Amino acid sequence: MAWEPVEVLLRCGGIVDGTRLLELCGRRAVWLAVREGRVVRAVRNRYVLPGGDEAIAAAAQVYGVVSHLSAAQLWGWQVRRPPDLPQVSVRAHSHVPAVRRAAMTVFWQDLPPEHRAHTARQGLLTTRARTVVDCARALPFADALSVADSALREGKVTCDELLDVLTSTSRIGKPQARRVIESADPCAANPFESSLRAIALKVPGLEVEPQVLMQWIGRVDLADPHLRLVLEADSYRWHGDAGVFRYDIRRHAALVRAGWTVVRFCWEDVMAKPEYVQQLLADLVVRGPDRRPVRVSARDRRL
Repeated sequence: MAWEPVEVLLRCGGIVDGTRLLELCGRRAVWLAVREGRVVRAVRNRYVLPGGDEAIAAAAQVYGVVSHLSAAQLWGWQVRRPPDLPQVSVRAHSHVPAVRRAAMTVFWQDLPPEHRAHTARQGLLTTRARTVVDCARALPFADALSVADSALREGKVTCDELLDVLTSTSRIGKPQARRVIESADPCAANPFESSLRAIALKVPGLEVEPQVLMQWIGRVDLADPHLRLVLEADSYRWHGDAGVFRYDIRRHAALVRAGWTVVRFCWEDVMAKPEYVQQLLADLVVRGPDRRPVRVSARDRRL
C-alpha cells in the first residue's frame, strides 16, 4: 500500500529521509507532491512540509523573528504538529496591523541579542535554546516535549543551557517550561514516542524510560522496570517490510515470555485520544506487577 507523502510527513514530525519517503510513497507520488508545493525537498536529501520560507517572509513583514514551532522546523527538528500559520515574535508593545496578524501567529516578547540567531539560509530566528524555551512556555505539554526531545536528540543544546535561558525569561509559563525541560530526553526516538511519554508522565505510579535496551531481546520504546510494563508506539512505517514485521512479532513474544506486559499504541489514539490512552495506562498501574484484572466500563470496551 502506497502512502500520501504529506500524511507520511505529518506522522514523522514534519521531516523524513528521502529514501524512506520514496520507499513508502513511490517516486511519482513524491515528485507530484514536490511539484505541487505540498512537500519541499530540503538539504541532505530530506523532505519537509512547506512553511519555512513563509515564516521567514512573515517575520520580515513585521520586523520580527521566526520563533516557536516555525523556528523549530527551520532548525530541522521533528515536531508533533506543524503550525497552521507561521509563528513569529516581535518586540513587546509593537503594533502589528490586523491584516498581517491574520496571516501569522504573533508573540510579543523582547528578545536579548544573544537569543537571536542569523543564518544565511534561515534568516533571523530564535536560537536553538530560546526556541525550545519559547515552545515549552507556550505550547501544550506533549507538543513542547516533542520539540525539547528533538532538540536534545540533535546534540547541539543541553538541558543546562535550556534552564539558563529559562531564567532570563518572564514568569509567564515558567513552571510548565521547567517541567518540560526536566522531562526532556535525547533518547526519545520521535514525536510519536514523545507524545506517548507525555501522556504516561500524567499517570501517578507510572515511571517510564525511553528506548530501553532489553538484554537478549532488543530495544523497546518505553518501559517501566518496576511494573514490568513495556509501551510501544506502533508506527506503520516500521512494518512495511516483512522481515521487520517478523522481527517485531518475535521480540514481542520474547518480552511476554520474560514476564513483561507489552501494550502497543497506534498513532491515531496517541495523537487524537490521549484521555483514552491515559485511562488505559492508569488501569495498568492499578493492575500492578502481579497483573490483577481491572474492571472496564462498557464504554471503554468499544474500540
